[in-house]
Amino acid sequence: MKRRNFISYSLLFITGCTTSNLAETQRLKSSVQERAGQAEDEQGTINMVIIPWQVSVEQEKKLQPLADYLILKLNRPFKFQIAPDFTTAVDLLVEGKFELAYLSTSTYIAARLRDPNVEPIAASINSETGRPWYTSVIVANSKRGIKTLADLKGKRFGFVGKLSTSGYIVPMAHFQDIGIDPKRDFAEIHFAERHDRVKALLLEGKVDAIADDTRSYNQVQKEGKLDPKIYKIIWESAPIPSAPIVASSKLSSEFKTALKKALIDAPEGLVDPSGSVGAGYTSVQDSDYDITRKLQKRINTK
Repeated sequence: MKRRNFISYSLLFITGCTTSNLAETQRLKSSVQERAGQAEDEQGTINMVIIPWQVSVEQEKKLQPLADYLILKLNRPFKFQIAPDFTTAVDLLVEGKFELAYLSTSTYIAARLRDPNVEPIAASINSETGRPWYTSVIVANSKRGIKTLADLKGKRFGFVGKLSTSGYIVPMAHFQDIGIDPKRDFAEIHFAERHDRVKALLLEGKVDAIADDTRSYNQVQKEGKLDPKIYKIIWESAPIPSAPIVASSKLSSEFKTALKKALIDAPEGLVDPSGSVGAGYTSVQDSDYDITRKLQKRINTK
């Protein structure tokens, strides 16, 4: 790539932490405070914050091809930074400290409520479904005698976080539908704040079942970390709109148009911001996420 000799596009990552780790979250916010509103003045750098779907070190290796592709297509250096939790990712986008964000559908809605001018640009097409959607699953340790959702009563349960669509909003809505109240019916409730950590809770025996994203669960299973004979899917949701790449209001309409075209033209097999191999991208708009809005309102009202 001819511009590599003078364009810096090193990926910035941080070690993930939970929302309880306030010191680390504050450190991240402080580290980007000084460059708020200045990214486009620094050699045209575009900064994208990413929700923590996987371990940061693994994402660092996987995201390099995406950085290379965007630099080549847009002639601008890109920097990716993985947020310690879902809430911080929203803060950094809405507060104008990052120009782009890869958010879950729920975190996008949270960002939009705080800044109506943030805009979904595109969403990746799921390589497993061939469509711009995915599903939520509940995975249980069969050795704990869990075969159905009814068997969850009296057990320990792990959610990802309250801003996670597949790891909280969707399964919670279903629990309401079937009369399960986690606070009343579960022995313990844990919030891991990351998809990889909620699976770790299950593997470590700290919980008996978890809510997760199907693709994330399948990937870990393929890696041999979750024995399918022990850890079984006992419920799967209806389709959920894919997580969007969201632009802040500070980006020009010209750049957003160019970015959308670059993503839609991206070849199949290129990793998406979650670090998973995708099947390309498709254009999205705010109304695509109304289904998640309805579920959120149900949960929050309850």
